[in-house]
Amino acid sequence: MRVTSLARLPRPSASRLAVRVTPDALRQIRGGHPWVYETSIDSLKGPTIDDGSAKPGDLAVVFDDDRRFTAIGLYDPASPIRIKVIHQGKPATVDRAFWTRHITTALATRQPLLDRNAADPATASTGYRCISGENDGFPSLVLDRYDRTLVLKLYSTIWVPHLADLVPAIEDVFHPDALVLRLARNIDQPGLCGLEEGDALIGVSPSDPVLFQENGLTFEADVVHGQKTGHFLDQRDNRAYVRRLADGRRVLDMFAATGGFSVHAAAGGAHEVVAVDLSEPTLAAASRNMQHNIGLAEVAACTFRPMVGDAFEVMNRLARNGERFDMVIIDPPSFTPRQASVDRALQQYALLTEKGVKLVRPGGVLVQASCSSRVAADEFFTTVSHSAAQAGRPLDELRRSGHPLDHPVAFAQGRYLKAVFANVP
Repeated sequence: MRVTSLARLPRPSASRLAVRVTPDALRQIRGGHPWVYETSIDSLKGPTIDDGSAKPGDLAVVFDDDRRFTAIGLYDPASPIRIKVIHQGKPATVDRAFWTRHITTALATRQPLLDRNAADPATASTGYRCISGENDGFPSLVLDRYDRTLVLKLYSTIWVPHLADLVPAIEDVFHPDALVLRLARNIDQPGLCGLEEGDALIGVSPSDPVLFQENGLTFEADVVHGQKTGHFLDQRDNRAYVRRLADGRRVLDMFAATGGFSVHAAAGGAHEVVAVDLSEPTLAAASRNMQHNIGLAEVAACTFRPMVGDAFEVMNRLARNGERFDMVIIDPPSFTPRQASVDRALQQYALLTEKGVKLVRPGGVLVQASCSSRVAADEFFTTVSHSAAQAGRPLDELRRSGHPLDHPVAFAQGRYLKAVFANVP
């Protein structure tokens, strides 16, 4: 795998862009909102704007009507979110020291998790999110840790001019063996300046999956080719709760991916786990993750049945065959790529609930989650509850959950994860 030279990457312009925004946008920025939409900009000035040379990642300073500093952000000409705020309040110099301070602040948010790891290594989680985008002051960027390997995923080319400062700051704080670059599918290729998926920004990209711990269980992450950054880290706490409930149960894990819920259910004493996913390679990873934990008596005793197929079709077939489960877990991908698709997403959640409760034995448990940021938590919980009742299986809720501490929420649009655990009478 190639090792990338940061020295060849462009740097942000020395000239700052001056931005004036609407009164409502100014109020929101001062309240901590990290986005400035193109439609909220009253004026955008600067030498590079005037001559047409402004580039993604150039620094843009937002002033109020009295020409006082309000915030500084990264200019993103290809996005309707034209300015992505990285700092507000007092003026600041954006350099390596700036990024080091911000990374250190993000890490402090995760200190309770690190403290738990130190206090009880047997239940440690060495896989977690170190930087969660806008919620940690790093818009369009995430940084995930898998033991000694870090994965930096970019969702915009605004970060390319800042990597020469950002990467050394990451190394200063974390001292990883490797830092692997991942890129969003829709990212602007010309703006990457030769950067490629899987490049090593520190060390060498692993040729094999990386092993890490989640709640004391062993998982692998394909940090170069796997979905997201290699693992769905945000469901860690919900998986731990599934483990607490799984003893003696037959479990159906829909949208199982690489088996996070499946392995936790097996470790909790489930006697059988049926894992369903459309992707055969991800289910193969789920099988390997089971094998990574075969040393646990509970996992060794559990029958694991991976099943490749469309979730809706498989659920229909299982119902026709009269199969029933003591626990049904439904954790689908996001159904809402845009605001206009919210109604359809709610319909999909309702249909999944209807099919799911029909597969739960009386007295069993339904676990249903949503990672759709555009679907509000109240809408989701109401939809699930109403659909179960309509199917003749009203729910007795055990708990509702949201974000784990390594996925903090700093603004309304940053809240996406919600899950409900419920007994099905």
